[in-house]
Amino acid sequence: MTCYLATQVDSKFVGGLRDTPAACRYDERMIEKLYLAKPRGFCAGVVMAIEAVEDAATELSHEGDLAVYHAIVHNNTVVERLEDTRNVHFVEALSELDGLRKRAAQDKRQLADTVVFSAHGVSPAVRQEANRLGLATIDATCPLVTKVHTEAKKYAKEGYHILLIGDSTKHQEVIGTRGEAPEATTVVSVIGNRKHDPELADPHTVTVPNAEKVVVLTQTTLSVDDTMKTIAILKERFPKLVIPPRDDLCYATKNRQDAVRNIAPHVDMFLVVTSDYSSNGMRLLELAEDLCGNAKRVESVDDIDESWLEHATNVGVTSAASTPDDLVQAIVNFFKTRNPKLNVVEEGEWEDITFRKPKRIPATAS
Repeated sequence: MTCYLATQVDSKFVGGLRDTPAACRYDERMIEKLYLAKPRGFCAGVVMAIEAVEDAATELSHEGDLAVYHAIVHNNTVVERLEDTRNVHFVEALSELDGLRKRAAQDKRQLADTVVFSAHGVSPAVRQEANRLGLATIDATCPLVTKVHTEAKKYAKEGYHILLIGDSTKHQEVIGTRGEAPEATTVVSVIGNRKHDPELADPHTVTVPNAEKVVVLTQTTLSVDDTMKTIAILKERFPKLVIPPRDDLCYATKNRQDAVRNIAPHVDMFLVVTSDYSSNGMRLLELAEDLCGNAKRVESVDDIDESWLEHATNVGVTSAASTPDDLVQAIVNFFKTRNPKLNVVEEGEWEDITFRKPKRIPATAS
């Protein structure tokens, strides 16, 4: 069944609406108010990482195409735009570079001898492999992730066992952090985790070599509430548990979740613009669903299903820290074309944080 809005121009509608079910009529499905979460979209770490790739692709264009280890950020649109407009190639293993060079040569192109590390961080093993291959590196790791890596190295050196709270042992940030001290790290599932990963330890039953020497660290993109619950469980089980003076959840994760909490009481549907492999984006989706009971994930405006809007009046929109804001603005325009009198509400504060551009580091002689 196709539903039409009274604002559409269609010769069949001259003189008014034709007979359609009541649920499809304009006055019963018009979105009156659109709440835009603020902050939303790119955080400082994402801006730094994307600009690092764009700048390097331009500066090294005379040497050849640029390679990036893992998706620079977890958003399909960002990755596709860099591939299409900057000739950037993304790899999941440095061993893929030989194949890339051969394919580039077939197209009479070259691959630059530089690799960019993604915003999620990498393990020391990846850094060592890049150096062994003679690759210059640009480390676009978010400084807040680097902070967790530094803590992992510090506490492992002091003889502590690390309980690293995460949502998946396959997430690149968890892989990189655990890689700093693999023998001294156990990855513990965050409470409320909706992913199935048998390699995650249960915080209720996890064991450690020495309960007197144990520290907790966390993935930076988790649910704030769930992370605090998980730490509380671990603290009860291990009274001597060390909790770093500054928690590891990043400011952007907290701020975006707070914005969803502020909007949720005012809306009857939430749209979360994110790729499904963005941890912080999926946490926003889960939070929005928990709070308002009707949340949908979209990559872009093209994913909006008109049937979602049949009983909605007020809609909330937010986006992951890796989602370009033009995707959100396209959704705003989508609703404005259906209701020129749409009331767009945007409250809150934008973040005013920037991170320094990473430098290109040449390979060192082994």
